[in-house]
Amino acid sequence: MKPSIELLLLDVDGVLLDYQRSVRVRHLARSLCVDSAGVQQVLFESGLERRYDSGAIDTAAYLRTLSEGLQAEVSAARWIQARLAASRPHEDVVRRILALPASVRIGLLTNNGPLMAEVLRALLPTLCERVADGLLCSGALGGRKPDPVVYQRALHRLDAEPARTLFVDDLFTNVRGARQAGLQAETVRDGRSVGRVLKRHGLPG
Repeated sequence: MKPSIELLLLDVDGVLLDYQRSVRVRHLARSLCVDSAGVQQVLFESGLERRYDSGAIDTAAYLRTLSEGLQAEVSAARWIQARLAASRPHEDVVRRILALPASVRIGLLTNNGPLMAEVLRALLPTLCERVADGLLCSGALGGRKPDPVVYQRALHRLDAEPARTLFVDDLFTNVRGARQAGLQAETVRDGRSVGRVLKRHGLPG
């Protein structure tokens, strides 16, 4: 018999949010009056975004490098606005999560740098209020999913046991990494699949 779940740890993009990278690139390009291809190259193809997501550089260095690469000042506010424009909450999923009893702790674990926390507080205020200190960005943990060490660091921050933690993600590679770290983990795609997973683990879905 599996241990009862005390912590539900959720991926963000693909589970709680529908995220369109191309929309983000176009929005940032328009706001800076630069070419979209340049934003794509500096932000993603250069590896800058991945370095920020993994904690290799801090927010100040990230924004400075991005600004230098685009030859235009990218403020935190402008970055956040572009991310907001590209992200839409999966309302059915959010509603199911918020309906869970208060006895179930909720955490978020996203492969993003620390600036993403501000995006989530703007898009999902009620959920973030319930999550409180359980909003974890990979950049602040010094790695990225699916590295098992990232899950271990997340659970250390949350003072949670792997066997009593259920992690859900839309990417199986991240689910596999969580299982290697000892968590119970499942792949989900939408509100219905989230509901099925919750019920399978003894949670009201």
